[in-house]
Amino acid sequence: MKYMRLNERIFAKTLRVIGSKGEQLGVFTREIALQKAREVDLDLVEVASQASPPVCRIMDFSKYLYDQKKKEREVKKIQKQTQLKEVRISPRIGNHDYEIKLKRIKEFLDKRHKVRIRMFFRGRENAHRDIGKKVIERLIVDVGKTGKIDRDPHMLGKTLVLILCPK
Repeated sequence: MKYMRLNERIFAKTLRVIGSKGEQLGVFTREIALQKAREVDLDLVEVASQASPPVCRIMDFSKYLYDQKKKEREVKKIQKQTQLKEVRISPRIGNHDYEIKLKRIKEFLDKRHKVRIRMFFRGRENAHRDIGKKVIERLIVDVGKTGKIDRDPHMLGKTLVLILCPK
């Protein structure tokens, strides 16, 4: 939240004043505006300092701060941080291990997370990258109902990387 000047911290000599119900009261000197705010036992808050003359509003500043923080909490509650989860597999992965990794990937996608799948090629596996690509293609088909490809499989050095996102 940005810093707002209020009451005696407002330095402009003339101010455009808005009442507590949103009505335009007019242009007053700083002292008269402060006096009008004190009459109704509220604060004078500068809302537009760049305007000429600066715009000030008569309001209960502590209630305003409370409402702003409450709105921020509501927005945070609604927001869901999506994380990028990572699953590492090998081109020589066994059938049972494959099923476990697939189950884990589906869990991540169901929780609305993105999943990065990394397949490392070591030694002689580099000569047979087609085996790894078949495993990745099988994985894409198996995940088809819960996720979709966010980034196509591509090589980064000796690693094949695929990113999936929830549907």
